[in-house]
Amino acid sequence: MRKTLEAICLGILAVLYWITYAALHGVEHLPDRIPTHFDISGQPNAWGSPGFLWFLPMVGAGLYLLLTALGSIRFRRYNLPVPVTDANLSFIQEQTRMMVAWIKCETLCLFAYLQWSIIQSARSNEFRLSPLMIPVFLVVIFSTVGWRLTMMIRGARARAESSDSLKSTQNFR
Repeated sequence: MRKTLEAICLGILAVLYWITYAALHGVEHLPDRIPTHFDISGQPNAWGSPGFLWFLPMVGAGLYLLLTALGSIRFRRYNLPVPVTDANLSFIQEQTRMMVAWIKCETLCLFAYLQWSIIQSARSNEFRLSPLMIPVFLVVIFSTVGWRLTMMIRGARARAESSDSLKSTQNFR
């Protein structure tokens, strides 16, 4: 599943680059000034040249590389409400890598949507983003973290209990 998520993340990153390249070098040209920043209500409050569109793909690529590196590190200590033992360490490490992969995909989706919205608003001269974009994104991210942490805690406890029951049966003999 994690390899599938990684492939999806790479696909989203490729789409982000393609959207940017097509906007800058495609048939339909952008105006000389495009919105580069939006306030909380979705109104633009900063403007720049179309070359600024490369900022999001570059940040997306950097974030992808950073989170990929973070996901590949095998930590021994985690701050969880369950004890990390040798019995559940590999499970917790895999669940952590899955959580990082999900967050990476969700963040790249946000970047692609944001880039597409900026390009569409510049082409239509209707400069506005949906004010629901950030709250929806935050709900998705926090839901993912909560879902993955719940799976980690339940799985770690189940592995700890099965390990304890195995030890008690061995001691009983």
